[in-house]
Amino acid sequence: MLTPEQMAETLAQLIGAQNVISESSLIEPFAEEPRQLYQAQPSLVVTPTSVDDVQAVMKWAHANDVAVIPQGGNTGLVGGQVPLQGAEVIISLKKMKQARDVDPATNAMVLEAGVTVLEAQQIAEEQNRLFPLSLGSEGSCQIGGILSTNAGGTAVLAYGNSRDLCLGVEAVLADGSLFNGLSKLRKDNTGYDLKDLLIGAEGTLGIITAASMKLFPRPTTFETALLNIETPEAAVSVLEVVRRKNGNRVTSFELVPTYGIELQIKHQLAERDPRASVSPWHILMEYSLFDGEEPGTLLNTLEALFEAELISDASVCNSLADRKMMWKMRENYAECQTREADGIKHDISVPVKDVPELIRRGDIAAEETIPGIRSFAFGHMGDGNIHYDFLSPIDMPKGEIRSHAPALHDAMYEIVADLNGSISAEHGIGQMKAQLLQQKKDPVALDMMYSIKQALDPKGILNPGKVLAKRA
Repeated sequence: MLTPEQMAETLAQLIGAQNVISESSLIEPFAEEPRQLYQAQPSLVVTPTSVDDVQAVMKWAHANDVAVIPQGGNTGLVGGQVPLQGAEVIISLKKMKQARDVDPATNAMVLEAGVTVLEAQQIAEEQNRLFPLSLGSEGSCQIGGILSTNAGGTAVLAYGNSRDLCLGVEAVLADGSLFNGLSKLRKDNTGYDLKDLLIGAEGTLGIITAASMKLFPRPTTFETALLNIETPEAAVSVLEVVRRKNGNRVTSFELVPTYGIELQIKHQLAERDPRASVSPWHILMEYSLFDGEEPGTLLNTLEALFEAELISDASVCNSLADRKMMWKMRENYAECQTREADGIKHDISVPVKDVPELIRRGDIAAEETIPGIRSFAFGHMGDGNIHYDFLSPIDMPKGEIRSHAPALHDAMYEIVADLNGSISAEHGIGQMKAQLLQQKKDPVALDMMYSIKQALDPKGILNPGKVLAKRA
């Protein structure tokens, strides 16, 4: 087995000493993940600057049976981008930042894996186009990472997940060979769509080094409001009215519990109280309007919702500052939980119509499992993806709730299965849910996944132990 020193020396010759990090203090940030659940350290980190570099590293890794972990912005929440065993080499794509092609006529752009989502949005804006992916970590998460996890965000309702936004990918495979699938075509019916094997695979089948991403017409204005509703059931009814009246004009439809707003006020995260009045639940809804469309769509819809008695009040954004404040409030939901107490988190999805049942049954199960626990369900109501989190009871000592997590997870995932939902909506499987996937995934589907893994990575060196746990 090669020592870290031997690895560093060889890799420095292959891709340059400036692209090899072997000092413990400099490695540390790459091994730390947002929830601080995983502590293993890699042997070293490499930061290639080109596809040739990535190929050279993978050819070396393949020849020497060295496990590698592809890493983007290190924002993942299930431990897919950090070590499991402690002897792996992290391949960070952060230096691969080129926009290789921006084609407004085709409505596509080809970006390297290290471009952040925010940078992708800005590149699109320079061409008067929209790259619609938007999520809280957009300033840090990178194109390669969001495709590897098939990230969603707040605009899935209108534009789809990362997979839906991608036309093609370039990827380095386990043996260092290059898959060149950077198509900008909307129609290409020439066999298996291989890009879809790599999207959502969390770097276990190949390392995405570049991608061809869709662009869209840029909205000229947005209409945004925070609606007061009594129950999650009312949210389903509101969504039906909104879709019937306005179709794809509604681009975001987020379920917001008032408890989260109150915690933001308590912990001084909110600029002001964004609510028109107090209500148990809210919907943060946004319309996108384009050239030739007159403002007023939102107000007409609100009128219909008031008449149907589906909403009791609404706070309408009258300026860009109001809109930014409202979306900052939505993005602060995770931070206010962290400041308030320890918690247990779930990223799950069910059919939209079953979201109220999920919350009803989930709250009951959580209270039975941990009396006094505080429910915190929020998120992408429009596509059925709920971030169903729980905060520890007020009088519970710090750290104690973690011992209750397995029982609560079991209860929640049983409900999800009964509602034909998913144990991972947009965060992925990583190492956190690899064993759970064995229990919940269809056995035939699992066999197919293992067969694909074996075909593309027979030595098992690409992100081992992530997504697919090692079979006995």
